[in-house]
Amino acid sequence: MIRALTLSIAQLTDPPVLRVLAKSFAVTLIVFVALAAGFWAAARGGADWLGAGTGWQQLAGFVAVLLAIGGAWLLFRAVAIAAVGVFADEVVEAVERRHYPQALATATPVPFARGLAMGLGSAARTVLVNLVLLPVYLALLVTGVGPAILFFLVNGWLLGRDLGDMVAARHMPKAAMRDWRATTGVRRFVLGLVGTGLLVVPVANILAPVVAAAMATHWYHQRKRA
Repeated sequence: MIRALTLSIAQLTDPPVLRVLAKSFAVTLIVFVALAAGFWAAARGGADWLGAGTGWQQLAGFVAVLLAIGGAWLLFRAVAIAAVGVFADEVVEAVERRHYPQALATATPVPFARGLAMGLGSAARTVLVNLVLLPVYLALLVTGVGPAILFFLVNGWLLGRDLGDMVAARHMPKAAMRDWRATTGVRRFVLGLVGTGLLVVPVANILAPVVAAAMATHWYHQRKRA
């Protein structure tokens, strides 16, 4: 896994990878700007309903900022992975072109519609699972580290599934992927934990989705060689 991470970071300057990084970052930024604008509009609407005035407007602005920050923290992983998932095939192809040309020769590019469906499905699973577990996160607050540990475990499992699918979709029929997931669960979980760790590190989290997709490509092909 360390070798996969090193190779992935080394390829960040490749033009195809840089293009995906730029596109995924732009999509993520647009989503969060829209999210912040929505919170601002809702807060201002609430202030108008309660009664216009400078005090209410200031409170509305403060609430909007808090909601935007909270929403960004909670949704960043889902939105970032969904965004890069749409363009992940370009990252996987770039890694295969440099390191695994034989695999590239037999790969089937993932259509944009399928990539979009996979990205949106990833975001939906992440949001839904974490919302369902929200009471558990709150209950574990008394332990101090409990919520963080559970977050890493759950999101590592989710991310490992998504990253593995990004690569496997190019090399096996859709019907065969269920059995493949069943035999690679532990290793994909480790991959997901590394990706989740990168996603919570400031600055590194901007690069994390693309690095994670490249890591998944190395993991997939190195496993087949072993």
